[in-house]
Amino acid sequence: MRKITIPLAIFLLVVLDQWSKFWVVAHVPENGSQKFLPMIFSLTYVRNYGAAFSILQNQQWFFTLITVIVVGAAVCYLWKHLTGSNWLVSALTLIVAGGLGNFIDRLRLGYVVDMVHLDFMEFAIFNLADSCLSVGVFLLMIAFWKEEQHGSHH
Repeated sequence: MRKITIPLAIFLLVVLDQWSKFWVVAHVPENGSQKFLPMIFSLTYVRNYGAAFSILQNQQWFFTLITVIVVGAAVCYLWKHLTGSNWLVSALTLIVAGGLGNFIDRLRLGYVVDMVHLDFMEFAIFNLADSCLSVGVFLLMIAFWKEEQHGSHH
C-alpha cells in the first residue's frame, strides 16, 4: 500500500506547492503583499535566489548539486525503508516533496518563489516546499531519536 500512497503524497504536495506559486505570481505583484489571514499571515511574493532565509544568493549550481544528492539519498533511503516507522516514512516523504518543489522552481525560473509572510512575528518569507522540508527534518529527528531510544533498550 505504501508503494502507491507515498509517490501519490509526494506528487500531490509538489502539485500544491507549484500551484500556490503560480497563483501568487499571477495575483500578487513582485515584492507586493496581500492580506490572507489577517494578523496571521499575508501573501508576499518574493524571488529567492538563495537557500533558506536567502543565504548563499545566486549559487544555483551548488543548490542543484545539493538537491540532487539530498533528494536522491532520501528517495533511496525511503525505498529501502518503506516498511519502516511512520515517523521515518513521513519525514522522508516530506523532504523529497519539499526538495522537488523548490528544485522545479530553480530549474524552471532560476530562483524560488516564496510567499508566506507571518504577520505576528519577524520571520523569513517561505513557501509550501520550505514547510515540507522543515517539518520533514523535524520528523526525521524524532524518528532517529525514537529509533535510538528503542535500540538502547535491547
